[in-house]
Amino acid sequence: MTATIIDGKAIAAQVRADVAERVKALQAKGIQPGLAAVLVGDDPASHIYVGSKQKACAEVGMYSEKVEMPADVTQEKVLEEIERLNADPKISGMIVQLPVPDHISELALQMAVAPEKDVDCLGPTNVGLLARGKGILLPATPYGVVELLVRSDIPIQGKDVVIVGRSGLVGMPLGIMLAQKNDRANATVTICHTRTADMTSHTRRADILVVAAGKASAVTGDMVKPGAVVIDVGINRTEDGIVGDVDFESAKEVAGAITPVPGGVGPMTVAMLMVNTVTAAEALAARS
Repeated sequence: MTATIIDGKAIAAQVRADVAERVKALQAKGIQPGLAAVLVGDDPASHIYVGSKQKACAEVGMYSEKVEMPADVTQEKVLEEIERLNADPKISGMIVQLPVPDHISELALQMAVAPEKDVDCLGPTNVGLLARGKGILLPATPYGVVELLVRSDIPIQGKDVVIVGRSGLVGMPLGIMLAQKNDRANATVTICHTRTADMTSHTRRADILVVAAGKASAVTGDMVKPGAVVIDVGINRTEDGIVGDVDFESAKEVAGAITPVPGGVGPMTVAMLMVNTVTAAEALAARS
């Protein structure tokens, strides 16, 4: 058996097309959604990520703004810039690109972003709303994983989902989202991590296996239940190129469906950031 490939690029294109229609509807009312990215330091990967987000904004008709600050900038200066963007009516969504230099507190920056503009869903207000099932803005990568499953007609309700990795960016929020009582969730969720005993016993019973371990080939084909859906969130740069956290060649011979790396979850993260930004703009318009 060879798995069906879940094409994240194609599904992300569908999502962006939907966003573009929502942007046009807002523009017809005189409202222009806008996304600001605050970039501190000269991390090459961060510049690439921000560039991809700006490109996506242009594709869906959104305004975008990149605020670049040197690596030795003070935390106070970054907070001042965030406050400026909070007050700017052109900006409906804001992200602070991670990582930031060691002398700057990630949490302090995330707490400073106005909740209604926190399209990364990293501030405590939106994390709390997410945990209570009341989130309007959802964390982009977990949101993208759910959207991949839904748009691929993969049932979630009643399924055993195992997530490998408990990060605050992916594993933990995704577990919360998939366990909640709604028609895009209602799964039984297990979160595995570096202290999990006999991880294979967990991964081999998963109907849906999501791997966000941060380690190349952390999951191999013998750890996958025959016919399972495998979602690989990892991005690892190796001598052989970019690979995921799943050993794709062995897993695809066992799984029923699988995401590739690149071309799987990655495009969805940017697409769902566009969804959050237009959602934020719509909410702001409704309050005006």
